[in-house]
Amino acid sequence: MSTASTDLVFSALADANRRAIVERIADRGPATATELSATLSISRQGAAKHLAGLADAGILSGSRSGREVRFALVEGSLEPGSDWLAKVGDQWDRRLSALKEHVSGD
Repeated sequence: MSTASTDLVFSALADANRRAIVERIADRGPATATELSATLSISRQGAAKHLAGLADAGILSGSRSGREVRFALVEGSLEPGSDWLAKVGDQWDRRLSALKEHVSGD
């Protein structure tokens, strides 16, 4: 697991609007900045800025269709973040289990 790719995922998802965009695209499929601005109550320019940030992080990819660019999730792009969370979660589960055993005297 690359630290750089994990950092890119978490940095891109640090903004609530970007998380909302990812959720919207994951739920309903590819979308344009115009479509996202209408459903997420942000300007089209704001949506475009967030889409560019998500694309730069490798989370979304855009494909041009005439004047529009439709953005879709890149398969596996969130794995660095979820792998890191799983690793840290496992470490804490082991520590809490050991603490529980110590406290209960088992």
